[in-house]
Amino acid sequence: MTDSSQNNSTNNSDSNNAAVDMIRQKVGNLYGHEPSKEPNAREEVKEVQEVKAHHQQLSVHQEYMQKISSSGMSLAEIQTAWHTYYAGLPDKQKHEVWQEFYAEHDKRQTGSDKPPADTAPSHSMTLPSGGKPSVHSIGHKPSGHHKSGASGSKTMAQVKDQLLSKANRSAQTKLKAKQHFQSLLFGVGMGLVVVIFLLFGFFNDRFIAPFITPSRNVSSTPIIIDGGAAVDAEPKIVIPKINVEIPVVYDEPSVEEKAVQNALERGVVHYATTPNPGEKGNAVIFGHSSNNILNKGKYKFAFVLLSKLETGDTFYLNKDGVRYSYKIYEKKIVAPNELSVLGANDREATVTLITCDPPGTTRNRLIIVAEQISPDPVKNVASAVTTTPVDASATVLPSNAPSLWQRIKDWF
Repeated sequence: MTDSSQNNSTNNSDSNNAAVDMIRQKVGNLYGHEPSKEPNAREEVKEVQEVKAHHQQLSVHQEYMQKISSSGMSLAEIQTAWHTYYAGLPDKQKHEVWQEFYAEHDKRQTGSDKPPADTAPSHSMTLPSGGKPSVHSIGHKPSGHHKSGASGSKTMAQVKDQLLSKANRSAQTKLKAKQHFQSLLFGVGMGLVVVIFLLFGFFNDRFIAPFITPSRNVSSTPIIIDGGAAVDAEPKIVIPKINVEIPVVYDEPSVEEKAVQNALERGVVHYATTPNPGEKGNAVIFGHSSNNILNKGKYKFAFVLLSKLETGDTFYLNKDGVRYSYKIYEKKIVAPNELSVLGANDREATVTLITCDPPGTTRNRLIIVAEQISPDPVKNVASAVTTTPVDASATVLPSNAPSLWQRIKDWF
């Protein structure tokens, strides 16, 4: 054999020994003693006591341990004597010592003289030529039959199952914690959605809607009316001070609330039971001051700035190619059921503008009354309206469309 072969053989031998030593260390740790070249003397004494307690026959090695353990020697002397004895055994007998050791250990684990048939190890205990246990010496039992012995020690299979069980419990605990957090997060999220919805419903009608309007601010340069210019055929109201120029709906014959609300989606509405511009009497025009921004129609904020008008301000109504000019002489707040504002005034030809007040509510009505100054009202004709200004079925003045909360309430 060459030096190279010898070196390789030595290296392989050292590697095998290192691997076996590692396995021996693990086996030793499993059974509660430091790694050694032979089974621990203390464990061997216990083994002998177990065999005698069950009135079983001692093997040759167990008889030797019985002899030295009862000789009065100290534990250190017994360990030395046992080491000398074990070292002098041939490999086959060393194997027997290990087999006896593990067989008795398994008996203590199961608590019976012999292991149950269904707990037999799946791999036999074998020893390499050096008399040291190999990895195949570790038996595996089904997890359903694992029991703790009187000594409190555990087999490798039990240790493995315990670790796996602990890991599973830890994973489940973490999963449950994650699920709890997700549930909490979902609950908080839904709560925020509800709160946002409630706040939107409140602020939309009371604060947001009143300021979303074609003319957000009173202009410092009001609309200029050219008296010589031709008047559009489209009927409309023009209020220069607040930059309003909006269609007027004259073709709605009903004064029922639902009909008026539908007509208000097309502009401001002339109340059907009152005179038209150019006729004697009091023409009444309703417009929204604000409304739910989700409602239909682009004129829901037509009169939101109507409160900016004061006595002496003027506005215009275009109808049938004629521009009628009006000058404000009265401004007041009335209750929703004050239907008398629909009737005639003490002047020959007037127009009353009505909207809800404060904007975004239906609490009161803002009334703006103006008299016709151009063309001369003396030329006005008698009203073609044959019904009384106040409809018998009316109990309150038209208002803003139902708020978000009113609609929800109506659904229920």
